[in-house]
Amino acid sequence: DEQRAKLAQKRGRAILEDAKAAIEAAGITDVATKLRIGDIVETIAEMEADADMVVIGKRGEGADFAKLHLGSNLERIARSSRKPIFVASRAFKPIESLLIAFDGGTSSMKAVDHVARSRLFEGLSCRLLMVAPDTPEAQKRLQDAGSVLQAGGYSVRAEIVPGQPDAVIAGTVENEGINLLVIGAYGHSRIRSFVIGSTTTEMIRSCKVPVMLFR
Repeated sequence: DEQRAKLAQKRGRAILEDAKAAIEAAGITDVATKLRIGDIVETIAEMEADADMVVIGKRGEGADFAKLHLGSNLERIARSSRKPIFVASRAFKPIESLLIAFDGGTSSMKAVDHVARSRLFEGLSCRLLMVAPDTPEAQKRLQDAGSVLQAGGYSVRAEIVPGQPDAVIAGTVENEGINLLVIGAYGHSRIRSFVIGSTTTEMIRSCKVPVMLFR
C-alpha cells in the first residue's frame, strides 16, 4: 500500500546516504546515488553500460546465513549482467593478493585478459591455478594464460593441481591467505546455459573473501 511504499523509499534513502558517507570517508568524493523502484536486474541492465563493474553483496538481509544460501539477487544479476561482478564479503580486508581460478574456458580467459589490462589490480601478487589432470593440453592453456598476465606486468605463479575444483580452490584461498578470488561464471566443460557453473556457485557460497565473476 501507499504507506508501506513511503516507508520503503525512506529506508532506501537512508541506506544510500549511509553507503555514500562510507565511500566518501574512504576518500572518494564523486559519488552519485539513485533510488529506483522496481526490479534490480532490469535496473542494472539499464544503468551498467557506463560502468566498469557491478558491485553487490554476497547475501541480502533475507539470506539464510546458517545454510550459506546466496542472495537471490546475486544469482539473477550474475546470469544477466554483461559486466564483471565484484561479490563483496561481509568483512572488509585490504586486497593484497588475488587467485585466478583458470579452467581454459571462455569465461576464465576473459578474467585473465581483464586482470592483465586493468589498473585495478596493479601491485597485487597474482596466483594462477588450474585444477585439472596435468596433461600437455592443460599445460599449454595455463602457459598461454600466464603469458598474457606477464605481458600485463605481473609476476605470476602458475600451477596445475589435480582434484576437486571447489575443494582445491577453497583450500588454496585459505592456506595462502588470498584476498580476492577471480573466476569465470561458466565452466569450460559446461554448455552455456542460464545458470552459474556449479564450481563457481560453490566458491561464492563457501569462500570468505570477495569473488570477482566474469561471464
